[in-house]
Amino acid sequence: MAIVEQLEPTADGRRRLELRSPATRERVGEIEVSTADDVAAALATARAAQPGWAARPISERAAIIRDAVSVLLARRDEIVDTVMQETGKPRVEALAVEMVPACDFLNYWSGRAPKDLADENRRLHGYMLPLKKLVINYQPLGVVGVITPWNGPFILSLNPIAQALLAGNSVVLKPSEVTPHSGEWAVKVLHEAGVPKDVLQVVHGDGETGAALVNGDIDKISFTGSVGTGKKIAAACAQRLIPCTLELGGKDAMIVCADADLDRASLGAVYLSMFNTGQVCVGVERIYVVDSIADKFIEEVRKRAAEVTYGSGKDVGPLFWDRQLEIVEKHVEDARSKGATILLGGESDTAEGVFFKPTVVVDVTHDMDIMQEETFGPIVAIMRVRDEEEAVKMANDCQYGLSGSVFTKDKNKVIRLAKQLKTGSVVQNDASVIYGVAEAPFGGRKDSGMGLVNGRDALRGFTHPQPVLLDRWGLKKENIWYPYSEATAATLEKTIGTLFGNKILRRLVR
Repeated sequence: MAIVEQLEPTADGRRRLELRSPATRERVGEIEVSTADDVAAALATARAAQPGWAARPISERAAIIRDAVSVLLARRDEIVDTVMQETGKPRVEALAVEMVPACDFLNYWSGRAPKDLADENRRLHGYMLPLKKLVINYQPLGVVGVITPWNGPFILSLNPIAQALLAGNSVVLKPSEVTPHSGEWAVKVLHEAGVPKDVLQVVHGDGETGAALVNGDIDKISFTGSVGTGKKIAAACAQRLIPCTLELGGKDAMIVCADADLDRASLGAVYLSMFNTGQVCVGVERIYVVDSIADKFIEEVRKRAAEVTYGSGKDVGPLFWDRQLEIVEKHVEDARSKGATILLGGESDTAEGVFFKPTVVVDVTHDMDIMQEETFGPIVAIMRVRDEEEAVKMANDCQYGLSGSVFTKDKNKVIRLAKQLKTGSVVQNDASVIYGVAEAPFGGRKDSGMGLVNGRDALRGFTHPQPVLLDRWGLKKENIWYPYSEATAATLEKTIGTLFGNKILRRLVR
């Protein structure tokens, strides 16, 4: 029995999808799929409402987003219950992955927006300095479409929506059809805080609905999801010359150096590979451990992993979508057939839900799918390497480049290795927490995406930075304007020689 199943259409022919819990397979609700006409109508409403929302002072928009924190606290149990029903996550993970960063992001962005989005006076350099003044005006783009996945359905909806709204845009959200009500809670919370309903709307459905949104009257798409879909969105946006932010898949590497704290490294290897059932784009998917400590590290990981429980309400919950189970099983079997050793687990348990047992795989190589393709399951995959240089080489031998981690006591070593890693971010002695650091410009390289979803540039990425160049003196005409004369050329020659012919002056006018 699938987690998402087609139902009989409504009397007027609208498609319906039934939702079941991946932990128990019990029915948890249904949705009607929004048609292309529904999406077009939502976008038209958003287009009409956006100027009024943008006209409000930034401080007023920020106050509304800040008030949403109080709504979150009041609605916390309802939101967590919905997330748990649709994903089967343990309550701890629903709180830690969804609620804590949600409160923090709303609080942070609402505090930063009045400063980061205010008109900016930017100092000019050189010969322009005495002549002109520069003001940057951060104009909202207009209507933003947000398409979000099922692995972090609430937080991954709320974060981009809040940024887009603060920047003065209207928003239409299309959450995953696997977790539609969890995603919709982001809209409900913001409505209750005071965001007008025509400024923020939700449409439901699968890829058909998402395509209608991408191809509709939109000014930007913010997408979190698979590489394949992300590339299609990028192509569609390129055809219309509109921006998109793509936060796609990951195959994040964890490097364990010879001087690592093995207690922390082994605990981290298990947790960071398995929390959220391993369904985290910045979770650890492959581990490279220096050979001199590999035996001890592997034994510690095996012991830690053996203590992890799985099942409904246990440490490791179900895979949130049954389609993902096929991928996890395929990767483990491919590794087994090519010579990997399964130290623990290695099999599914579908008697009641969509579970895969906590698994530790060693003796892996780079010709195995489990070290090249995104697995998204509770798997610890460990490969021995000669030294840190080989670890970096292996970490870079991948189509993905979202994040990575280095376990060592030496901060200078982390920075040195990070500069060699072709990945969006690097964390010392931890991993997935980087997404929760709002100040960090979080984004992927290679097939892991384009654009930023956090940091000041992400917030400003929902605007057009319009430079306005102001005149300082109100002169009747500029010296360069017609009519040209020998004096005009002479003045230019003298300016070039004076400003750029003298090394001391050249440094002063930079």
